[in-house]
Amino acid sequence: MAQQQPEAAASQQPQVKVNMLNVCTPSAEEQKEIAAALAKIPKQPLFDADFEVSRGRSTLTDMPTMLEAGQAGHVAGEPSIANYVRIRREFSVQAMFSSVQYSFSNDGVNMIETLVLHVRDPKDLIQVSLEDTASAVTSSTTMLSVNTPASRMRLERFGKPSVALARCQETAAGPAPNQSAYEPLFHSASEVLTNYRTLLGVKKVVPEELAKISGESKPAAPPKSKMMRPKEPQK
Repeated sequence: MAQQQPEAAASQQPQVKVNMLNVCTPSAEEQKEIAAALAKIPKQPLFDADFEVSRGRSTLTDMPTMLEAGQAGHVAGEPSIANYVRIRREFSVQAMFSSVQYSFSNDGVNMIETLVLHVRDPKDLIQVSLEDTASAVTSSTTMLSVNTPASRMRLERFGKPSVALARCQETAAGPAPNQSAYEPLFHSASEVLTNYRTLLGVKKVVPEELAKISGESKPAAPPKSKMMRPKEPQK
């Protein structure tokens, strides 16, 4: 009986389910879904008057919950601290999408742009997200001025696994896959990013908001003393 107790205890441990997405070589059907979703994103949308611009600093310590096949993982010994700016606009009621949110983050190593469009009435498609990444060796102003191409796109679906496509590099497991068949999708996603950078005023708003974060993080100068110098005794 004593020898069977470890086996029983091991069987009672909860199973961990890891979702693996084939982001390097999606199937033909998945490519059609990505192309259809990108085509539905409005090029000249009508926005409501309401908008939101926020900025801040975030400490990232959690491990990613979604692992994607073909993507190199990185776990740092120290938490990553990133400055970010977010811009959110609401679409008018007749649009398929209810809102769009743009975010820019810089952790000192990489700068990442993310554009997320939320579907108003999600029956199959919930949201579309596009992303690009650049090295932080340059400034945010420089990165935004060159319209960095999209390197990742993802469809969140209702009751189904996500569909994703990303640029994949050579890894220890093998050479980089041939992704020439997906160039039209990367091109379409890059056009959407370029268009919404202009629509949301990203090139002006992001550098201004990041500069405010830098200013807020500087220590305040000590107040000048108002005490008067004591008078010298008269001789």
